[in-house]
Amino acid sequence: MPRDVVVAAAASVGVVAAARLTRLVTKDHWPPMAFVRNKYVELTEGTEWSVLAECPFCVAPYVVAADLAWAMQSQLDTKWWVVNGWLAASYAASLIVVRDDVPERTIKVKGDDEAPPLSSPVADGQPTLDRAVLGG
Repeated sequence: MPRDVVVAAAASVGVVAAARLTRLVTKDHWPPMAFVRNKYVELTEGTEWSVLAECPFCVAPYVVAADLAWAMQSQLDTKWWVVNGWLAASYAASLIVVRDDVPERTIKVKGDDEAPPLSSPVADGQPTLDRAVLGG
C-alpha cells in the first residue's frame, strides 16, 4: 500500500482514537477512570493543575503526543493499529448510537415518572410511521 495512504489512514484512526481516550480521561463515568480523575482533582485542588483532568482541550495534546510518539517509535506496528482501531471504532459506534437514539422510543425505567409513557404505532394493529422516527 502506498505510504501516503497508510499515513492518511493512521492519522484518521489516530485522531479518532485520541478523541476517545481524551473523553475517557476527562468525561466518562467508567468507575476506574472516574476514581483516578477524582483523586487527581483532590490532590491538585486549589492549583492550576486541577482543571487538567476535566478539560478535554487540556488533555488532548498530551494524548495525541503520546499516541504519535508510539506510532513513530513502533513504525505503525500491528499493536498500534489494534489498540487505536479499537478505540476509534468504539468511539465511532458510540457516536452513531447516540445520534440514532429516538427519545420517544426509549424504554421507560421503573420509577422514572418524568418520562412520557410509551406508545406503540402498531398498538391498534395499523402500522404507521412515527414522525420522530422520520425526523419530522
